[in-house]
Amino acid sequence: MKLDFQDIRKDFPILSRTVHGKPLVYLDSAATSQKPRAVIKALVRYYETLNANVHRSVHRLGEEATEAYEEARRKIAAFVRAESPTNIIFTRNATEAINLVAYSWGRSNVGPGDEILLTGMEHHSNLVPWQQVAREKGATLRFIGVKEDGTLALEELDSLITRRTKIVACVHVSNVLGTINPVAQIAKAAHAVGAIVLIDGAQSVPHMPVDVAELGCDFLAFSGHKMLGPTGIGALYARTELQERMEPFMFGGEMVSQVWSDHATWNELPMKFEAGTPSIGDAIALGAAVDYLQALGMENVRRHEKDLTRYALDTLSTLEGMTLYGPKDVEIRGGAVAFNFAGIHPHDLATLLDQQGIAIRAGNHCVQPLMRQLEVSATARASFYIYNTREEIDVLADALGIAARYFSGVIRTTG
Repeated sequence: MKLDFQDIRKDFPILSRTVHGKPLVYLDSAATSQKPRAVIKALVRYYETLNANVHRSVHRLGEEATEAYEEARRKIAAFVRAESPTNIIFTRNATEAINLVAYSWGRSNVGPGDEILLTGMEHHSNLVPWQQVAREKGATLRFIGVKEDGTLALEELDSLITRRTKIVACVHVSNVLGTINPVAQIAKAAHAVGAIVLIDGAQSVPHMPVDVAELGCDFLAFSGHKMLGPTGIGALYARTELQERMEPFMFGGEMVSQVWSDHATWNELPMKFEAGTPSIGDAIALGAAVDYLQALGMENVRRHEKDLTRYALDTLSTLEGMTLYGPKDVEIRGGAVAFNFAGIHPHDLATLLDQQGIAIRAGNHCVQPLMRQLEVSATARASFYIYNTREEIDVLADALGIAARYFSGVIRTTG
């Protein structure tokens, strides 16, 4: 199936707007993706025709809302090839999903002398929760190093994964380097010593086919807003036997079965982990986003992003003063390209590009330890998705040339 990406762009109303009088060039999908009309309509339809609480009411609206909400769960389960819809726990985002595992699994299974293995390219969301568990339980954090080419030092794996390793928590695709990590290989090594595996799929699930069985993961966390869905909704894939042994993350309504004055019992899976009224409309709209991506075909999404990434690396590498980070091989990297340029601070660069209608990210990208290894305080980052084109990368390159000339003039004037 060959996709017409110009037609795809028409599905995204925000792409028709201008910024500072220039056509919007949105290159910040690693932070959050734009939304197609189908997703926006699904959200509006819920509030206009289905608005009611779920799992509670016998009236028609409540039943229809519950069915739409659970249908979204079924779609998301199928999207990541989960064994059952009950393996999908709705959360606010990938961050909450990881915290759920850290609190509900980590605090009960990690103890003094145990080890938690991470990588040197983890987002703070998959680092700070494990710091807290390690500090509270007397465990040790260990890290798979990052090599100069932006890949993991997998030769360290055999010495890092030991009988003391309780969990390996690893990012699938780096939000800075773009590196696609061989998580199936890491998971196999972890399981060989009895450890469990959590994968941060925030940057992979939206961009490529993901099969939890092929990855060999026990947990997979991802966010809706990065995969064409609304903000405020995410998901955690969790194996059934682990869910059954875990205590709830939050307590209150919905997650209980029976409540007495002095104790309570928990609801069936996965509602045991979904306390309170959920983000119903957002979950339904995420289901619509999954429908949209399934119709495109995730192999096609991945193919398009590889083409854009290759073109971006080739184009940007010709600019004098350009430093690019991450692997050069697009077969092992996703559609995020971090860079520093011509001695211009990334925040200044992003501000100037914004004047040209170009939206990029600038900062430490919530990976401060990795920034220290790269010996920079921040980078600029352009990130791509299904609605981006080669022509937009040309616009970026031209604007970078304008920025270089502008800042060169400022330096000469003030020097």
